[in-house]
Amino acid sequence: MDLTLWLTFAAASTALLLIPGPTILLVMSYALSQGRRVAVASATGVALGDISAMTASLAGLGALILTSAAFFTVLKWVGAAYLIWMGWRLFRSAGGAMLGRIGETRSIPAREVFGHAALVTALNPKSIVFFIAFVPQFLRPEAPLIPQFAILTATFVALALLNALAYALLADRLRTGLKRPAVLRRITQGGGIALMAMGVVTALTRRTA
Repeated sequence: MDLTLWLTFAAASTALLLIPGPTILLVMSYALSQGRRVAVASATGVALGDISAMTASLAGLGALILTSAAFFTVLKWVGAAYLIWMGWRLFRSAGGAMLGRIGETRSIPAREVFGHAALVTALNPKSIVFFIAFVPQFLRPEAPLIPQFAILTATFVALALLNALAYALLADRLRTGLKRPAVLRRITQGGGIALMAMGVVTALTRRTA
């Protein structure tokens, strides 16, 4: 693959990933409530979700979503419902039983955090449509497509992994600097509300023509 084209793709992907979305909000909320121990689990969950979304897009699922209103609607509502459910869980988990005092939080298994991050990332129809619109701009039709797909997918997933991990560690750093459990509780509740709001936005998303 042409080096200049690859660098352009990496730069564009980095710029897009730096904008926080539902996945990053979930990652940061978990890091705020659970600390650094779930950072790797949430980041790898994001990577798996991105691999699933990109693979589905390049395999033609994105085209199906673009052409089938019914399929888009089903996927949209599944993703929206999951975001709202996760937001509600985060909001409720910020109560005294979970946070009480810093250092006495209810431990959530890393495997559960991994699964939630992967699903929130993968169950976003806008991501699948985005990939099928974004990735082809960096493909060379005269060259074999499979190796190009592999390079671009590996690049994006690696950048997404590093980005999610950086946000998780940043949230953990903020967490350790908080002195009052009430502040941590409010921040976690805010993350839950933001996730529910993004779920509503997802539900209201219309299929582009």
